[in-house]
Amino acid sequence: MNEKRIAIITGAAKGIGKAIVERFVKDHYIVIAVDVDEEHGKALEDEFGKMNLEFARADIANEQEVKMLFAKIKAEYKGIDVLVNNAGIIKDNLIWNMPADDFDRVVDINLKGTWLLCREAAIIMKQQQSGRIVNIASRAWLGNRGQSNYSASKAGVIGITRVLALELGRYNVCVNAVAPGLIDTPLTKKLEPDVLSKLIDAQPTRTMGNPSDVANAVAFLADEKTQFITGQTLYVDGGKSIGAGI
Repeated sequence: MNEKRIAIITGAAKGIGKAIVERFVKDHYIVIAVDVDEEHGKALEDEFGKMNLEFARADIANEQEVKMLFAKIKAEYKGIDVLVNNAGIIKDNLIWNMPADDFDRVVDINLKGTWLLCREAAIIMKQQQSGRIVNIASRAWLGNRGQSNYSASKAGVIGITRVLALELGRYNVCVNAVAPGLIDTPLTKKLEPDVLSKLIDAQPTRTMGNPSDVANAVAFLADEKTQFITGQTLYVDGGKSIGAGI
């Protein structure tokens, strides 16, 4: 086995994913950064160095690509210490305006993709009798107007997390979820200023979170010292999950 721990991070090229990559490189992991965005993905190798990070292009909703990804990683590194399922998309609309294709695509990536990676990681981690899986859910699993597809997919991620905690606990594998709320990302910056202002006002903290806040929570749950926390959902949302902030 390698001296450094091996971490797979999906949706690694930008936003929260990149912040998680940065934190894990700082914590001396070898990071396998997975994304469909080759341009930004390969730029990570230049930014963090090929000794610390390897970019791998894969569509996480494609079973064969996921299997090939894990086969390559296992052949090269012999094992996997941490899987962070961060990749996800949104296609928002009120349900009466939402095409079925938009529901299918969001569920395919956010839920099925997470399940596919969890399955392959579980096979390896069960065999090696160790590992950490951290799934990025969302506070939206509690319900958001216009996100029947996204909220359903993230509720499913929390369901998978709880089941895998039960299935893998005896093999020294901890499985947890992080549920971000309003985070300052490029996607958030695209919102209309008045919409963003209302969202911030609804926060108990009256602020947005930073991607690093999510990365810090992931790093905590991925740490080898975090041995007795499993099946949990850690909210990183400025208290919004408690209820209305106004």
